[in-house]
Amino acid sequence: MMRLTGIGASEGVSIGRVYVFHEEEIVLPEEKLLTEETYESEIIKLEEAMKKSKTQLISIREKVRIKMGDDKADIFDGHILLLEDEDLVDEIKNKIMEDGLKAAHALKEGIDEYSLMLSQLDDPYLRERAADFQDIGKRWLKNLLNIKISDLSNLEPDTIIITNDLTPSDTAQLDLKNCRGFVTEVGGKTAHSAIMARSLEIPAVVGTKSIISEVKDGQRIVIDGEKGEIYIEPTDAIIKEYENIREEQQKAKLELKKIKDLKPITKDGHEVEIWGNIGKPEDIDAVMEAGATGVGLYRTEFLFMNSDHMPTEEEQYRAYREVVEKMKNCPITIRTMDIGGDKELPYLDLPKEMNPFLGYRAIRISLVHKDMFKTQLKAILRASAYGTVKIMYPMITSINEVRAANVILEECKKELDEIGKKFDRNIKVGIMIETPSSAIIAYKFAKEVDFFSIGTNDLTQYFLAVDRGNEMVSDLYSAFNPAVLEAIQKVIDAAHDRGIPISMCGEFAGNKQATELLLGMGLDAFSMSASSVLQVKKKILESNYAEAQKYRDLILSKNTPEEVVDALR
Repeated sequence: MMRLTGIGASEGVSIGRVYVFHEEEIVLPEEKLLTEETYESEIIKLEEAMKKSKTQLISIREKVRIKMGDDKADIFDGHILLLEDEDLVDEIKNKIMEDGLKAAHALKEGIDEYSLMLSQLDDPYLRERAADFQDIGKRWLKNLLNIKISDLSNLEPDTIIITNDLTPSDTAQLDLKNCRGFVTEVGGKTAHSAIMARSLEIPAVVGTKSIISEVKDGQRIVIDGEKGEIYIEPTDAIIKEYENIREEQQKAKLELKKIKDLKPITKDGHEVEIWGNIGKPEDIDAVMEAGATGVGLYRTEFLFMNSDHMPTEEEQYRAYREVVEKMKNCPITIRTMDIGGDKELPYLDLPKEMNPFLGYRAIRISLVHKDMFKTQLKAILRASAYGTVKIMYPMITSINEVRAANVILEECKKELDEIGKKFDRNIKVGIMIETPSSAIIAYKFAKEVDFFSIGTNDLTQYFLAVDRGNEMVSDLYSAFNPAVLEAIQKVIDAAHDRGIPISMCGEFAGNKQATELLLGMGLDAFSMSASSVLQVKKKILESNYAEAQKYRDLILSKNTPEEVVDALR
């Protein structure tokens, strides 16, 4: 038996068999200096490989968004920004045109130079981004050379992956059915693979330095993702010890499942709602299994993004109706298409923008592409005949937008009436509160709509003027910032003053560290990924509403995110 130690990156223990994951070596073609006549063809190859890489990263990002939520998917926004960095691209093109290098050699040099620069920075977080950039660069280079990109989507049962480094794109495509954990030679707790492992609840140990030289495929291995301990060919006693630990952990999870059917009511009798966020009909099974009693956010854009054409009214209607019928009479909040910003459609020719998050996106696109919007609204209305459906408009900044959208909604109702289609005539209409303008005058919006839902991901980004995909300022992005917390409180108060319900569907709603605070703020409903439902419900059941309100006052008196987090601890 051999015992190694690393950095515990994602808690939990696993017992399994080693799979050493090696990336295929990239062999560059023989280098020959180019002539001016061949510069253009090499640059075209470079650009086509970049476009292909971007398409792959967008696809991976959306898989991650569905599996793990927006905050983990945002990692790949940062990757796409690095891929399209104009200075880097210009430098690589200069190596082709001025030094006469072939595209592959110019790209390899550019990647190595940029990675070296990142690795020499003082900030440990930024140093770890050098590995992310190497991941992006390898993908780009492999696409340029037409080398197949290996992945970890098909593993043997009880596999524990051993590798030098597990990139975010590798982690995103893990075979979750058979992967029991992973160990890397490099990385730390803030590495993206570690962050994603925690989200997936996969045990992980990183920073072991030389484990690859110590193991062979098929060997028995035990890993402890909390302590950072690894046992290669463990003794029977070690295996028994960790089997007992694993059994205790599984019992704790089973205990959590016992509260699945309990209503989320505090000790002093205050009841809230706990709902799930979904991106496609198949996600509803996990939401129901977790005991959520509704859907607070149905992200309809994935129906559009996973199609090679604009989905028809019938296609959308079937997708919405499937969810509504599965959840029976539970409320289903369907958000109209939130395309733009970080989400693109190949068949909708959106303009290239300097800052797409502040540009042509979401409700702005829907109000311009009226036929597309009407098709979606009609499909939602038709699905409302089968249960409790609510319509939610995203990215609202002006009351004019709400009124314009509602005029179109009324047109849709009239057209459905004319052809005898059934729908809920009293369907509720609400908005996402995710912009500073909607938050600041929430009391005015509350007179126009039936409900609010707070989208903390964008609200935090816009309130703090921090691009959540930009790693250089990622330390400033925090929903625990007092400015964001005060905005949330004002929006909740505005809703209650007007007598309309308010939920939260951003990632903050599923953060169990924030549960008691949001409870004390008066939030009516929490909506989150299925994996967070039981943990948040447990916090609600253990809380006292009156105490949570006092606790809220203490937290809101703090001046910095750090003070808030310390008080929460």
